[in-house]
Amino acid sequence: MQLDETKMLAKIKASQWALADIDWDAPGRELVTENKELYPKLKAFMADLMWIEHVGARGFAAMAKKAPNETLAEIYRYFHAEEQKHANAEMALMKRWGMLDGDELPEPNINIRLVVEWLDTYADQMPLSVLGSVIPMLEITLDGALCKFLLDTVEDPVCHTAFKHINDDESRHLGVDFHVLELLGHGPLYRQGIEFIGRMLDPRLLLGIASYLPLLNKMRDNLVELGLKEEKLYDAVRKYERVGGTPGGRRNPWFQLISRQGRWVIDRGVRAYHVPVDTLVKLTARIPAKALPRVPTWVNELTWKPAA
Repeated sequence: MQLDETKMLAKIKASQWALADIDWDAPGRELVTENKELYPKLKAFMADLMWIEHVGARGFAAMAKKAPNETLAEIYRYFHAEEQKHANAEMALMKRWGMLDGDELPEPNINIRLVVEWLDTYADQMPLSVLGSVIPMLEITLDGALCKFLLDTVEDPVCHTAFKHINDDESRHLGVDFHVLELLGHGPLYRQGIEFIGRMLDPRLLLGIASYLPLLNKMRDNLVELGLKEEKLYDAVRKYERVGGTPGGRRNPWFQLISRQGRWVIDRGVRAYHVPVDTLVKLTARIPAKALPRVPTWVNELTWKPAA
């Protein structure tokens, strides 16, 4: 059954919320700040989570320009704003837990930073077929697995209140993501194949792949270090293939490629994949701070302050 984009847009508009709707001074912060085992690890985790929201935000901003109709374009513009709002809410939690000094921005890990830089430089030049296939994988695996781990680990009721809003938004994002993934599989297979081969020869896309692959392995390692079982992340990877594997989705060559790559990620026995990608993770970790690209200026618009 096809998603009704007009009804979805109306639902999105009716479901808007603001940071001011949440009582950031409510009791419960000590459940995090006094947890000596969790607290040191949580700051880096929250910084990664906040920056993953930027990946989604920048992807949706580019997709809005490629949408086949104005209704879907407006949906993507709302999603762009919502991802930034999620980042703001996560910063507000960090501020509540004493993890931020003044108006400082959390530092992303190197792999997230490289992906954000690629998106900021090249996302607007990529077709909807590429962005509309990879963003659902990022949202359902990284964003979804990270959020679930946080809610399973942190007992602060304000965190749960904030993430109830965030998860409601994300459920709508995924509904639209998989609707578009289905639509992308429509059309002559020969035309999709030609476009796919042409794009795979594009050095801009190859550079994006080179930054995307180590990000998944790096986040897997980070989650395991925090105590999350790998199987939780792998369940999310399998969900992409299960939910997206509609008749139209299976005709989309980008879905097939990303699904195959997802199977490699969750199978540690595929050494031909994991050895080079884990090597990339180690190499990127050695990039000196001075050699990293500057953080995009639009990031400065983010704030933990609960404006309405």
